[in-house]
Amino acid sequence: MTKHCLTVACASRRGIVAAIATFLAEHGCNITDSSQYDDMETGNFFMRISFTSEKGASQEQLDAAFDAIAQEFEMRYAFHDLASKMKVVIMVSRFGHCLNDLLYRVRIGALPIEIVAVISNHMDYQKVVVNNDIPFHCIRVTKENKPQAESAIMQVVEEAGAELIVLARYMQILSDEMCQKMSGRIINIHHSFLPSFKGANPYKQAYARGVKLIGATSHYVTADLDEGPIIEQDIVRVTHAQSPEDYVSLGRDVESQVLARAIHAHANHRVFLDGNKTVVFQASPGSYSSERMG
Repeated sequence: MTKHCLTVACASRRGIVAAIATFLAEHGCNITDSSQYDDMETGNFFMRISFTSEKGASQEQLDAAFDAIAQEFEMRYAFHDLASKMKVVIMVSRFGHCLNDLLYRVRIGALPIEIVAVISNHMDYQKVVVNNDIPFHCIRVTKENKPQAESAIMQVVEEAGAELIVLARYMQILSDEMCQKMSGRIINIHHSFLPSFKGANPYKQAYARGVKLIGATSHYVTADLDEGPIIEQDIVRVTHAQSPEDYVSLGRDVESQVLARAIHAHANHRVFLDGNKTVVFQASPGSYSSERMG
């Protein structure tokens, strides 16, 4: 049996859930997991349903048949094959902890993605990437060549068929044009518990303020620096006796975990944009299991 999920976003009104459940039942589909949310402030409705097609209905057939319901409720919707791995381009500079963590998770099957390329503005991780049989592209970025560099980056993304760009501590600011073109398809990891300590050197900012908690935030990239909708966050405790360098070391593990969780949510179609916020549904049973548990 083929495993699918259906994602739906529309204005909230009576009968949406009943219409979807009836449709799936009539087309020989068995619902295995379902999440929904009504935003009472905006009037928006979001739903994600996992199901199996017990009578062999294809994604194309379901998509075509569902169109009438989608029009009735003015839905934005998509059917997804859960066996299909999302194609991802990772971008990195000189901090490699998130990159190495993602390479390992993909290798053991803990993330439902395929890394189709790694782009960097330095050569530090060429050998690591190539040893994982992944194409590596060094694209230098300066103030003078930024438009040309971003054009080269987008060429790699498009030729690789990537559906998502991950900024795994990529220390270059993307242009407004690129952010708009890839809206909702670029995920960043910021080494701070946003909205506190935006921009450069957030660990030094946190140290200067004497905070007792530091964290990391994974968010979608927008034209406004570090202002994009937040997907995932976490924290670690610190004390007055620790230095900014300690903060950096303690933050590495948090950054890696937060970024991986955000990618997992996005690749499993669990994240919905709701204005400046996100709705992130819980993972379906079994979606965290990996092909190699050791």
